Amino acid sequence: MMSERAPLAPPRFPDMPDIPGVVLASGHCGIRTPGRHDLLIASLPEAATAAVRLTRSRTASPAVLWCRRVRRYRRARGLVVNSGNANAFTGQPGRAAVRATAEAVAAVLGCKPHEVYVASTGVIGEPLPLPAIVKAVPAIAAGGGESGWEAAAEAIMTTDTFPKGACAETSIDGRRVAIGGIAKGSGMIAPDMGTMLAFVFTDADLPGHVLDDLLGPLTDRTFNSITVDSDTSTSDTCALFATRAAPAETPIEAADDARLAAFREALEGVMADLARQIVRDGEGATKLVTVTVRDAVRQAHARAVAFSIANSPLVKTAVAGEDANWGRIVMAVGKAGVPVRAERVGISIGGIPVARGGSVVPGYDEAPVAHHMQGSEISLEVSLGAGTADATVWTCDLTHGYIAINADYRS
Repeated sequence: MMSERAPLAPPRFPDMPDIPGVVLASGHCGIRTPGRHDLLIASLPEAATAAVRLTRSRTASPAVLWCRRVRRYRRARGLVVNSGNANAFTGQPGRAAVRATAEAVAAVLGCKPHEVYVASTGVIGEPLPLPAIVKAVPAIAAGGGESGWEAAAEAIMTTDTFPKGACAETSIDGRRVAIGGIAKGSGMIAPDMGTMLAFVFTDADLPGHVLDDLLGPLTDRTFNSITVDSDTSTSDTCALFATRAAPAETPIEAADDARLAAFREALEGVMADLARQIVRDGEGATKLVTVTVRDAVRQAHARAVAFSIANSPLVKTAVAGEDANWGRIVMAVGKAGVPVRAERVGISIGGIPVARGGSVVPGYDEAPVAHHMQGSEISLEVSLGAGTADATVWTCDLTHGYIAINADYRS
């Protein structure tokens, strides 16, 4: 389903670090057209720990339900991801397919099925071709497929136009620690991670409960702060794995350990980079839009207003048309469902004040704002004038390309 590379795509896939203990292998199992990789298997060492955040969709896929069950163990020896078929809304056969897939990978890796995380992405409602997957697992896991980060990122793509990867190096207790992650996502992107898959790996020596405590807040500030079309997927998954190959001088048992400050910052940077790449690859997108809401009573209010703006078709089409129609931002603020006093609201576009105190700024000149709207990265800022809380959300414009891609999705 990959089409011409998105105009907002980065120039190339990053040079990813070697993370001891992580082995990535991808190949073709028969879900998609010949020559297109559609299965990723990641193997991890015995000591590896894991944490995961999953969609809150009430029609979550069997793979998501599986991960909800196995995450309590906070351990992982493997990850298997298929693309081209979401295995969602497939009933008991779909649930059985997830278990059989986990069992097939576990048999190859020499672990228990509950140590294998499973994810799927693609068309909803179609049966998963289980025999083809089970047949392909041994050969791919044994090195019969292609290895490496970029190949892994390509194997999990659906309507994506480019593979997404991000990395960082930092230190814990003076010892080098690497972080590397891949993601997929282009459409059906909304809070709680839209059809978004993200898998981040590190060699940091962190127990599962610490990973879990780190992942929650960082997911909220990154993958749960993006939206392309406000549609929340059945399959979204964000998982963090630690191989523990780079031990700290003394064990780290809490996420608020001061020694994790640099690591937390680096991890958030990787996750935010991947999240923004998903928005950059938004279906039909030509502009990346950063929406920042400041001076709210509480962060929940700031996020509600930011998402109201970011999800507004009128705002998004105005951005696509390079129209400095700030009245649509006023509309989106007003419908957000949080207390707002119009006489305190301020609006800026591209850092240029547009409205203040409930009306247009004196002597407003639209020319510099219109010039900003012609760029590929758009900044919208709103001050609610009510407190000190803030939130940032990333979205994209809404173009004819979005309709074309989704009208032809299954053809």
